[in-house]
Amino acid sequence: MRKTPNLKETTTEQSIVQLARAYRFAAERHVHQRRKGEAAEPYMNHLAEVADLVAWATRGSDPEIVIAAVLHDTVEDTDATPAELRAEFGERVADLVAEVTDDKALPKQTRKELQVEHAGHASRGAQVIKLADKISNLRALAASPPRGWDDTRRREYLHWAMRVVERCRGASDALADEFDRAAAGLRETLETTASA
Repeated sequence: MRKTPNLKETTTEQSIVQLARAYRFAAERHVHQRRKGEAAEPYMNHLAEVADLVAWATRGSDPEIVIAAVLHDTVEDTDATPAELRAEFGERVADLVAEVTDDKALPKQTRKELQVEHAGHASRGAQVIKLADKISNLRALAASPPRGWDDTRRREYLHWAMRVVERCRGASDALADEFDRAAAGLRETLETTASA
């Protein structure tokens, strides 16, 4: 594995190479994973959407945040390790991923409460990734909810996501607005199914 320099000290060309490597790394690690929704899209679709939102919100000004967005679930959901990310993509990318990674050894409800608690104390980069992640998840819940997720469970997720985002919405006005649109879209979907 190649040691990666800090992207702040690299050229645009090196940043593009690192971003491409991040996509390859994430694709290899998530190769057998699918989204939980009925459409069962490849998990990479979620990672690409989160990275796209982060790139858009930051106007491409911080490649390390975009790279961390691509990799944000690798430690939580694959066999990738923080040390591996540090060696491959540098200290800051590994630290950003660590900030948005849940400890899967904890019970689910504890992890959810810790996300709410930690969101307000996270770095701006981690908050931007968290905002983009929640936008992607709300869009997926509106378009293709997981089998077995009734309207009540989707509403519960929406309310929890709103609690997380409330703590980090100051990191990006553009993403906060996009989250509000995604939340409104999910609410509208839920109202439509309730009246059907």
